[in-house]
Amino acid sequence: MTHTAMEQTLSFGWLKRSITTVTTYDITRVWEVGTRFILSLLTLTILIGLAGGVVKTFLDLRLLLSADVEVALRQLLVDTLTLLAVVEVLKTTLAYCSEGRVRVTFIIDTVLVVMLTEVISRWFTSGDWQQFTILGGILLILGVMRIVAVRYSPAPATVKQQANQLGLLFP
Repeated sequence: MTHTAMEQTLSFGWLKRSITTVTTYDITRVWEVGTRFILSLLTLTILIGLAGGVVKTFLDLRLLLSADVEVALRQLLVDTLTLLAVVEVLKTTLAYCSEGRVRVTFIIDTVLVVMLTEVISRWFTSGDWQQFTILGGILLILGVMRIVAVRYSPAPATVKQQANQLGLLFP
């Protein structure tokens, strides 16, 4: 192989590598921009749903005047806990937008709130003890998972972040 043929081969190899790098970068950038756009739409949808849920909960206050107090307060409690579950989903979405990853503790918190809502609604409807046992077991397992997720998190957390994860700080 001559000296010029070798130079051309080397220059073409460099060109191929740079095209591959640019293409990979562009695809990654398109993915990031597309994901952020879709998550922005999801965040907007969650906020609109949350606002609608608050309005519905506020309108359910009229049940205090027309229905039994126990029924009205049960409905308000279930509505409020459902809204808290939506807030946890929003928190997970925003954490993904800011950190680029989903935190396991946020997902477990969301499921815990939903499960607690289910336990309370079953409690008010006088559910079977088997349902309470199953839901209690699931809650216990989720509680242990949350402790393990906080304790063995892959990212080093500051004292403030650990306190926030444990629910000791308010935003």
